[in-house]
Amino acid sequence: MIANVLSIAGTDPTGGAGIHADLKTFSALGAYGMAVTTAVVAQNTCGVRGFVVLDPAFVGEQIDAVFEDVRVDAVKIGMVANAALAEVIAGRLQRHARCPIVLDPVMVAKSGDRLLLPDAVAAIRERLVPLATVITPNLPEAALLLGRTAAQTIDEMQATLAALQELGADWVLLKGGHLPGPQSIDLLQGTGHSERLDAGRIATRSLHGSGCTLAAAVAALLPGNEVPAAVRQAKAYLTAALAAADQLAVGRGQGPLHHFHALWR
Repeated sequence: MIANVLSIAGTDPTGGAGIHADLKTFSALGAYGMAVTTAVVAQNTCGVRGFVVLDPAFVGEQIDAVFEDVRVDAVKIGMVANAALAEVIAGRLQRHARCPIVLDPVMVAKSGDRLLLPDAVAAIRERLVPLATVITPNLPEAALLLGRTAAQTIDEMQATLAALQELGADWVLLKGGHLPGPQSIDLLQGTGHSERLDAGRIATRSLHGSGCTLAAAVAALLPGNEVPAAVRQAKAYLTAALAAADQLAVGRGQGPLHHFHALWR
């Protein structure tokens, strides 16, 4: 049976991040994609110009509309711009969701622009993280969640990973792409399982939407896979999408990944 996977996230009019990247990723990995929009973002490959947050009650109505009609096999949460949205999303998922939840705590775009209001960090940490099957923060996002300086070494990543696990998610995938070096190193930890995932760093400026894509890939792969297997396959998919990204010519800044690298010729 084809999995139905729901993205709850913001938009990207250039198609490289947010729900646009999520839907492409779901499709590329053989899942049927659905999307609930939390915020409309004016951005491109060069940066974020601004965003408008949708009314939280209306976001809740979107979630209700999906779950009351469609079997949902996994949920991916991306941009949650304020505390009110976090509260509504948490409440609706507690009511409806009987499936894996992947939380990508989107806080800062690749351009460095912030994608949430100050009140959102605590709400994400306290309301959404404990509901998650997997959380997928990068090092700056982990630092914001924990109120500490971002890890600069693998040893500091290990300490960050342990602190993140205490926030209540079943699994933590801590992304180490911000560390220097020829390898992109991620750390995965859950009850009774710890794993390091290495991949060669891809020489490309087309990194836009990589965090969204990895989390969406995990969500698409969780139906039918245990978490470690889903994460390994998702990282392999992301690495291949980065390696093929320069086949595209989209934008003057940090371009998008090639989500359909295995399908387009």
